[in-house]
Parts: sequence; C-alpha cells; structure tokens
Amino acid sequence: MATLRQLEYLVTVVDTGSFTRAAELLHVTQPALSHQVRALERAVGGTLLERLPRAVRLTPMGRAVLPHARAALADAERLRTAARLAAGLDGGELELATVYSISLGILPPVLRAWHRLHPKARIRLREYAHNDELRAAMAAGQADVAVGTPPPDWEGPIRELGVEEFVLALPAEPDAVPAGRVVRLADLSGRDWVHYAPGNGLADLLDGACAEAGFRPRAAVRTEQTAAAPLLAAAGLGPALVPANLVPSGFDGLVRLPEPPVRRPLAAYTRTRPDPLTAAFVDLLARQACLLPPHVAEVLAGAAAEPGE
Repeated sequence: MATLRQLEYLVTVVDTGSFTRAAELLHVTQPALSHQVRALERAVGGTLLERLPRAVRLTPMGRAVLPHARAALADAERLRTAARLAAGLDGGELELATVYSISLGILPPVLRAWHRLHPKARIRLREYAHNDELRAAMAAGQADVAVGTPPPDWEGPIRELGVEEFVLALPAEPDAVPAGRVVRLADLSGRDWVHYAPGNGLADLLDGACAEAGFRPRAAVRTEQTAAAPLLAAAGLGPALVPANLVPSGFDGLVRLPEPPVRRPLAAYTRTRPDPLTAAFVDLLARQACLLPPHVAEVLAGAAAEPGE
C-alpha cells in the first residue's frame, strides 16, 4: 500500500524535475528517495517516472496517479490543520521555512517574543541557502509559512514585511574609505571582497549589485557561513555586503551604506489561507521584524556626522 511519505516523494521529484534536487529539499539521501519511489511503483503496479539523463518525466500511469497523490497530501494537511485548530495556539506546532541570512538576523528576536507569548507552541525551523530553494520547498508542502523575498507568480497569500537594508562591512583601517555614511560600490572595484559560497543567494545579490556598479567583485575568500562575512571583513580580508541585521552589536569594523543602495523586499507567504496558529505568527512577525537594527542605525548616524561628507 502506498504511504503518504512515498506520495510526498513522488510529488517533490515531479515538482523539482530531479531526484537530486528533491532529495536535498526532503533532507534525505538520493538512494533512500529512489528506494521509496520504486516501492511506490511496486505498490501501484507500474512505472511512474521515466529516468532521463538530466531530468525525469511522468509516464502515462504517473500522469494518472499524480493528481490523486496531490489530493491525498492536501487531505493530510487539512487533517493536520484541523488537529492544530483543536489544540489552539498553545498546543500546536508551526513549520517555518526561511533562508539562512533571515534565520540569523531577523528571526531570533521574533521567535523570542513568540515563545514568551505562546510557550507551548513548538516551531520547526527549516533553513535554505537560496530563495529559489525556499520557494520550491514551500510549494512542495515542506512548511506552513515561508519568510523570504516575495516569490513571483505565487498563488497563495503573501504578507509584505517591508524592505531590508544591506550595508557594507569594512575593516577599521585609517583611510579605508572616505568619510561619511555612504560609499560608492564603484570605488571598491579594485578591492578583494569577502564573498559568499556558490549556491548562497547572497552571492547572487553581491554579484548583481557590483554588476550594476560596473564591475565584477574579486573574491579574497568565500564563506558558507553568512554570519562570518562581517567578521571576515573586520579582520581585513576585504569589504562585505551584508544584511544590516547580521552586523553584531559592538562590531569593531566600519559600517557604511552602499551607493547605489542595496535592499531586499521581504514577505511571509503560505500556500492557502493560514490557520490561526500560522496567522498569529505572521501577525507577530509583521509587528516585530526589525529591518534596520538600532545599533546599526546609530553607527550610520555617527558616520554621517564625520567631517568630509
């Protein structure tokens, strides 16, 4: 008999178009995923997927089975939602998905406030390196709500949260940058940069911002740990472009605004109308999310008062 897990695996493979990609989103190994899909095929008595060199394709039987698999997963989600409604806000579990830079910067104060209000409500946090991964995971039913950039062509509800400011983190060296709170990205074209590992969405953002300023950033180091970028910049490896929320309090480097500005719109989004638990969290997030921390705003205000601007 087919299981919900097997149906979820089938739908995720179809939605991503790849066993490798599906395994990453499901947090399982590719052999385990393939084994479960083959078990599902044995259960239904036929081949559901044609394995091509660089893609997968539904067979006629697969096309017939897929709508029923989606319906079964939707029914299971409705069952889970009904159970949460019965449990109320103080006894449910919220599955929250986001990207690493948001889980490190914006979410911790929000989750602290949530825990104080609803100490019995549990949160399962799923983190991804790129907003494209986040959107695919959300579409595949991996979470109740996602927090990231607004996804294009999203059919479910979207709650806008505002625009997050990015700043330049630089070493505190004499004459490292001109006085003032703003630094032209083009003036840093000759520097080696603290960059992000390929696959991290912030790598694409940095490349895009520098391309707009007319150059390609040369990497002195690439980090997979988003929170390490400002620390590496302060250590003298080069400038880093980071979300303002990732600059730690007491940061011993310089913080400046880039010119042109670099900003990231943020939103919380769900597949369907959120249940009361999810809606309560999104409301709190919209109220509590701090897009420019006070300690960073204070540093920027101090830089604006420096002579020379």
